[in-house]
Amino acid sequence: MGKIFYIAGKSSSGKDTIYRRLLEEGVEQTPLFTAVPYTTRPMRDKEQNGREYFFTDEAGLDRLRRQGKVIEERKYMTWHGPWYYFTADDGQIDLRDRTYLMIGTLESFRAVRDYFGAERVRPVYIELDDGERLQRALNRERAQEQPRFEEMCRRFLADAEDFSEEKIREAGIDRRFYNGELEECLKRIKAYILDETKRRA
Repeated sequence: MGKIFYIAGKSSSGKDTIYRRLLEEGVEQTPLFTAVPYTTRPMRDKEQNGREYFFTDEAGLDRLRRQGKVIEERKYMTWHGPWYYFTADDGQIDLRDRTYLMIGTLESFRAVRDYFGAERVRPVYIELDDGERLQRALNRERAQEQPRFEEMCRRFLADAEDFSEEKIREAGIDRRFYNGELEECLKRIKAYILDETKRRA
């Protein structure tokens, strides 16, 4: 049986880069599949629809809700209005013989784990110290055609609550991966995934 490895971490911890590298490289020639989440926020520079997210609007979200296909959803009040992020049971996931990689918040991890079962959904929590995260976030926004510094600050401050130590414990996170050096972090995550996939669900 396959498993879902769910990447979570504060903004600008490098989790998006780790997610892309793992999908590109796999683990010891074993491919990792993904279920692309959805969002109603605007697409950022260099993002592609269907890669990081499926970009939709609130009407699209409402249609999936009515069909009973929304596994989990989160609403964020931003400087630009409400943005929704959600995961849909849209046929992307088949755990009979595939291993998946997903990415999101602790809240979304818990919802996916509750939906598919804790034995099938394993967390991969990425850490980085706050000073380095803030510098990375600032560098990323400056590189955007239309920087959204207010939203960057809102997300950074919200992370303190969303990823509090209490919520990390409540989510059952028992292992963390520090992303001070990308290649070393990737090496440790790949070893963890390989070890977990050898365990039968």
